[in-house]
Amino acid sequence: MDMKKWNLIPKWIGLMAIGFSAFAQNPLPGKEQTKPIALVGGTVCIGNGQTIPNGVVIFDQGKITQVGAANVAIPAGAEVISVVGKHVYPGLISPYAQAGLNEIGAVRTTHDFEEIGDYNPNVRALIAYNTDSEVIPTIRGNGVLIGQTTPSGGIIAGTSSIMHYDGWNWEDAALKVDDGIWMNWPTRQSRSFDFATMEFKVGKNPRYEAIKMELNQLFRDAKLYQEIPKPEVVNLKLASMKGLFTGAQRLFIEANEGKEIIEAIQFCEQMGVKKVVMVGVENPGLALELLKEKQIPVLVSGTHRLPNKSDDDIWQPYKLPSQLVKEGLLVGLFYNASYWRTRNLPFVAGTAAAYGLTPGQALQLITENNAKILGIDDRVGTLAVGKDATLVVSEGDILDMRTNKVLHAYIQGRKVELDDKQKRLYYKFNEKIESSKK
Repeated sequence: MDMKKWNLIPKWIGLMAIGFSAFAQNPLPGKEQTKPIALVGGTVCIGNGQTIPNGVVIFDQGKITQVGAANVAIPAGAEVISVVGKHVYPGLISPYAQAGLNEIGAVRTTHDFEEIGDYNPNVRALIAYNTDSEVIPTIRGNGVLIGQTTPSGGIIAGTSSIMHYDGWNWEDAALKVDDGIWMNWPTRQSRSFDFATMEFKVGKNPRYEAIKMELNQLFRDAKLYQEIPKPEVVNLKLASMKGLFTGAQRLFIEANEGKEIIEAIQFCEQMGVKKVVMVGVENPGLALELLKEKQIPVLVSGTHRLPNKSDDDIWQPYKLPSQLVKEGLLVGLFYNASYWRTRNLPFVAGTAAAYGLTPGQALQLITENNAKILGIDDRVGTLAVGKDATLVVSEGDILDMRTNKVLHAYIQGRKVELDDKQKRLYYKFNEKIESSKK
């Protein structure tokens, strides 16, 4: 065999591999904005319940410069994009998300969202965030452009960070670093499944008081640790909790039952935690008055689920956001039933609109309200002058899966490609089907 031809084989294999890998790769991150862009003629949904028909949104250098009616002056040299008949929205925000930390449910080595042990406040989710995840493009394709990357497991799971769903690496993608610490408040009742009877069994949690004592000790130690000017030995767990006592970080507490919610709030007051967010709150009961009195914001789980208790109203998850909003609480919405289901966030908000909220209020849950609860409302959450140009253009109502068709997406003014693996597979096999018809 000609040795010259033989030597060329590895090169051809390499080129073929590059070609195939290029086809399979995610889109490149968006490039920096180089000139003003004006979205003209669409229905502008501000994100705070207000809309502007036949509106204009202009942004430059990654910031929104004008939002208004059709008579807004468009700067010279701007790229004008007609969005007549379309809708313009702020980028949707997903709290309590694990996209980028979990890639394939059945492959354990792709799971990077939980650490060993019950108390891990020092575990930082953002350094595990994978910007090359195949899941992320499928999420932003439905208009969700920002996610709170959150660890899970144990009593104190770790520290979350708020990420843009676009970027070369986690440093590029970070919007707000180490925004909060996540705690799973212990439940008074334990719930287990009996495979012999195929039923759930509910009993008293024997560890409830013990866990409360452990939390009490940890928080007291952390508070005392902050008073040491220069500790000789750095305690990572205690040092990582400093922001809870200064107000730099929020404490997100997952609790569902009224008594547990009340005890969690009282605990935070005793420990001097400045900012608290309650997560879940499925059966608040008597805790409602305390939540209102203390003005504690609430993050509610997605509506597309069954109630936890068999004797609850089957539609209760659908009604809960509306009930809490009517009580005067600041309510946000998340959907972490599975990491990839984050893309359905607009649709669970749409369901809330069908059960007591107006469409504007439902949109607020996943834009302005989520931004306020996460402490990023000065930059995102609504379409307002001076805020980041993080927004989407949808062919129709973004909360309706029949009309949610995102045509354009921008993160800080950077145009984001809307291609993803699912779309590529659709085009591939659609081509196969069409070819077979010929």
